[in-house]
Amino acid sequence: MIDKLEFILALARERHFGRAAEACGVTQPTLSAGLKQLEDMLGVRLVDRGSRFQGFTAEGERVLDWARRIVGDSRALRQEINALKKGLSGHLRIAAIPTALNMVAALTTPFRARHPNVSFNIVSRTSLSILTQIENLDVDVGITYVENEPLGRVKTFPLYQEEYLLLTGREGPLGKKAKATWKEAAKLPLCLLSPDMQNRRIIDRLLAQAGDATPPTLESDSATALVAHVRTGAWSSIVPRQFAELFDLENVHAVPLVEPQVSQTVGIVVAERDPMTPLIAAFLSEARLFAPELGSKG
Repeated sequence: MIDKLEFILALARERHFGRAAEACGVTQPTLSAGLKQLEDMLGVRLVDRGSRFQGFTAEGERVLDWARRIVGDSRALRQEINALKKGLSGHLRIAAIPTALNMVAALTTPFRARHPNVSFNIVSRTSLSILTQIENLDVDVGITYVENEPLGRVKTFPLYQEEYLLLTGREGPLGKKAKATWKEAAKLPLCLLSPDMQNRRIIDRLLAQAGDATPPTLESDSATALVAHVRTGAWSSIVPRQFAELFDLENVHAVPLVEPQVSQTVGIVVAERDPMTPLIAAFLSEARLFAPELGSKG
């Protein structure tokens, strides 16, 4: 039964029969047969079939919701039994927004010192992708914005406040200022993260409020590309303070942005499931040492 529910989850993630079978380590006929057995057992059609995957039926969507709960609980049960027998071990999957990647090591490094049999997989994802991956059980923990856009059925735990810096050439018009306003920044030729990033949507809103904002002259999903262009002296960029700490900012002036001086809460999001898996519960305990005021908001 559990393996067939895993097939449903893989199909929801991949939206393709062949890729879903590959993700589950089975052949496509085995996956199709398993889905058909599940349909026969429940007495309903779950998948709209054609020459390719077309989506889930209304009944299939409800079964998908239950599959997430049942498979999640099954994984949590196996993990808890293993922890009782062998101590905490396993693989913790973390998805973080690009601007939060700098601080993930502050959590994983002391965590692994306490639990040396735990390994990690860390991926960079947009805020929307993180929520989807948590819902589909593809990651265990997300690190993302927790107050700015709707989050859905997750528990949230704030970690830190994200503040913003203008990165600009030292010989540019704002290259020697101690502070800069958003209105001043809005008039510069800017290179910014791509619009699918929530960070970009936050910055767009603040620039629009400042008035007279010019469209960015360069967009990229690569932070390295942004900083490389700022180093030429021809562009400027706006990035979170923690993000800027990742780079050698030689020949770049980092200017705090004011009027307004704003911040956004970044935190941990996990599936709204009780009890949590031992790995997730232990990771949140580590996060409380990083942020003592850590508390549930969901």
